[in-house]
Amino acid sequence: MRIVDLTLPITPEMPGVTIDVARRLDQDGWNATTLSLYSHAGTHMDAPCHFLPDGNTIDRQDLNRVVGPALVVDVSPAEPKQLLTVQDFAAVSDAIEPGARLLIRTDWHKRYGTDEYRDALPRISLELAEWLVERNVGLLGVEPPSVADVHNLEELTAVHQTLFRGDVVIVEGLAHLDQLTQPRVEFVALPMKVIGGDGTPVRAIAIEREKETGAA
Repeated sequence: MRIVDLTLPITPEMPGVTIDVARRLDQDGWNATTLSLYSHAGTHMDAPCHFLPDGNTIDRQDLNRVVGPALVVDVSPAEPKQLLTVQDFAAVSDAIEPGARLLIRTDWHKRYGTDEYRDALPRISLELAEWLVERNVGLLGVEPPSVADVHNLEELTAVHQTLFRGDVVIVEGLAHLDQLTQPRVEFVALPMKVIGGDGTPVRAIAIEREKETGAA
């Protein structure tokens, strides 16, 4: 099998991250650091309580939902501020079954570190969010840091709430989907077990397995 890391690296330069020295090997006998992480920094998973007053917290996330087969939906290269619609999913519509995990390839991770990455992200339209809920999609993974425009609170709230009320798990800030060679992969994204958390960074990976060949 082949494992592809879909996670942005956590560094002191990442917004919402502080890494301080807590102990030094030469002075204290071991190395250790103190990490301060914004709950939605880098590659992360949202909990429903992020936008729903009565929503579940991240420690109550069903792990069966965040591990398993996933379908890669290629809409790359996405344009700045592009609004993704149902039509963008026409080619894979018949392949989306109840409970499906969808990873949306936009190649947006290539803009990480630029102002465009957050300020001009391609996003999920409300129409598409409603369509995904109607199809009983189980998980939606995207490369931008949000599924909706972070500068438009009305859009941001409507899209998140629609997905959460439809029981869709949201993973944001994925990277390297362009390294995948198969349209279907095994996906793993495990959140930290933060009691009462509204979200946490995750280590997300995709697993590609060699296709079995029959005897000649």
